[in-house]
Order: sequence, then structure tokens, then C-alpha cells
Amino acid sequence: MWRYFPDNYMWSYQIVRMISQSYFGGGEVNEILDAASKMELGDFESFHREWMNTGHKALSKANDAMDKGNKETAREAYLRSANYFRTAEFFLQPDDERKIPTYLKSVESFKKGSELLDHPPKVVNIPFEHASLPGYFFEAPGQKNGPMMVMFGGLDSTAEELYYGPAQFLNARGISLLALDGPGQGGALRLHHIHSRHDYDVAGTAAYEWAVDNLDVDRDRIGVMAVSMGGYMAARCAAFEPRFKACAIWGAVYDYNDVWAKRPDNHPLAKILQHIFGVEDMSAARAKLQHYNLRGVADKIKAPTYIIHGEDDHQNKVDNAYNVYNDLTCSRHLKIVPKSSPGSSHCQVDNITETYEMYDWIKEQLEK
Repeated sequence: MWRYFPDNYMWSYQIVRMISQSYFGGGEVNEILDAASKMELGDFESFHREWMNTGHKALSKANDAMDKGNKETAREAYLRSANYFRTAEFFLQPDDERKIPTYLKSVESFKKGSELLDHPPKVVNIPFEHASLPGYFFEAPGQKNGPMMVMFGGLDSTAEELYYGPAQFLNARGISLLALDGPGQGGALRLHHIHSRHDYDVAGTAAYEWAVDNLDVDRDRIGVMAVSMGGYMAARCAAFEPRFKACAIWGAVYDYNDVWAKRPDNHPLAKILQHIFGVEDMSAARAKLQHYNLRGVADKIKAPTYIIHGEDDHQNKVDNAYNVYNDLTCSRHLKIVPKSSPGSSHCQVDNITETYEMYDWIKEQLEK
């Protein structure tokens, strides 16, 4: 993966992530590079400041365009600003008073932009525990009683982010998408205080049953997918919810405890991990992590399963993909993007085209 900051993988990954999403309305490459050029490496305040500044500039352009009745220009600017604000919130610690307002600014901008799309998504709230799981239903144009994928993000993803690529790829193939903030994610955590859980299949089943009762989709052609840490979540959902017709794992996680065993307690995402679990320290978080593995779980999956993973993934090593694949007893497909090729980094942010085969595979499964 190309590194804007040669000596800092984590910051560089966020830059490449944004550039990847820019192709789908999540930014503009030169705005992204301009913001990065003004940051002081290692200074998280500068990271937040520059993304906020870039987000506000895009938001101003959006509002100005709306005032003039130029909805197309406004739409694009709102969608860019939403993703800039999302990134500005990324490294903010859970107790930072700016975290929730920044998150809400991102969501508000996204909703304003998505309402101006040719096919606006439906805002959804799926009853869960004491509150609900927020998200969006991106219905494939012209589809009635058609196929659908339920999708969760990863450790740090939001439902809004899943528009910048996945929703568009699936809709283009005639497949609707129910993009959700699951337990420990997005608004489910920040607004409703629903923490992550190792038995993520409970959320998967809630999403499936809500979709069947409330959306015009074919109950026999609903699959599940997730990205990054979501690789664990999707597998868990498919293992214990047999009604899912297909499972797509975009970045495998076989043992999330093992991933964090290699990270220090002062890792930049450590306090965020604690927040996701609803615990006060890393000792308690590590105790929770011991339950996040697919031993004795992956072999219960009956639905056809697709795994894509980068050989040069620095966050979840490629062994995760091999271990999940080798435990599967269902129809299975494994794609490893070799280290020598772009797309070999975490979740193919350095070449999103490597994921196209996964979407083609999903289409094939849900057409059956």
C-alpha cells in the first residue's frame, strides 16, 4: 500500500481509504491530499482539524448550491462533507465532547446528500435490545421482491460509509442492500449505547426478520456480508442464522483476540475498543475478546461462503483467511490478493476493483 506518511501506517491507511471512497462520491482526491498536507504527523488534533475544515468547506458549497437550486452539485458536496466529517471523528476518544457532534454532523450531511440521489435510500431503525439499529435500505432500482444483502461494517465503520462502494456495486447488479450499524457500531453505539457482542448472529437474525416483515424482498434470496472486523460478524451470522442464502467475508477474522494480542494497551484504537465493549480498561476488553473467534463456529456455516483477503494486510494477517477457509465445510471460495499486487492491503482499499469478483459471486448466488 502506498503511504502518504511513509513512517505511519495507520494515518496513511486512512488517506488511502478516503481516496478509494472518492471514486464513489466519498471525497475528491485533491481535497484529500490538500488536507493531508496540512496535518502534523502524530498530532491527532491536526488530523481532526484538517478533516473538519475540509468537511465544512464542502458543506458550505453544498448549502450554497441548494440555495441556488443546483441540487446535483449540492448532492455531491453533501456526500463528500459527510465522509470528511466521518474521518474527522475517527480518532476522537469516546470521552471527547466533540465526538458525538462530529458524528451527527456526518450523518446529517449524508442524509441531506442521499435524499437528492436518483434513488434515495430508506432510513431504517430496526428494534433491538432497548433501542434500535439504525441504517439504510438501498433498494435496487426496479426491484420488487428481489434479492438483498444485509451488511455490517467493521470496528470503526458506519452505515453511511457503506454507500461509498458496496451499495453502488450491489445495486448495479440488481441487488438491494440493508446497511446497518450493528451492536458496537455507528449510531447503535454512539446514540443508543448498544455495545458489541460476540454472538453477533442475534443482530443478524433481527435484521433478517425485520427485512422480511417490512421490505419488499425475497426472503429466500437474502445474504449477509461485512467488512474488516465484520468478517467475524458475517461468519457468525451465517453460522447461526441458516436462512441467509450466501455469506461474503470482506477481510477475514478468525480470532479477534489474537489480532489484539499483538497490539499494546495504548494502541490508538484501544479506548475505542473499550467503548465498543462498554468496559473501563483494556484488561476487561481483552477478557471480552476471548469470545470473538470462529473455532467451532465456521464449520456450522451451511450457506456458500466467499472470502477475500489481502496477503499484505497489516491489521488482520492473512492467516485469518486461511484458518476460516479451512474450517468451512460448506461450498467455499477463497481469494487472496498477492502481496505483489495493489489490493493486497486491508480490505482492498488500495485497489477496490479486486472486490468486483466478490460482488459478481454474490449476484450468482442470489440468482439461484
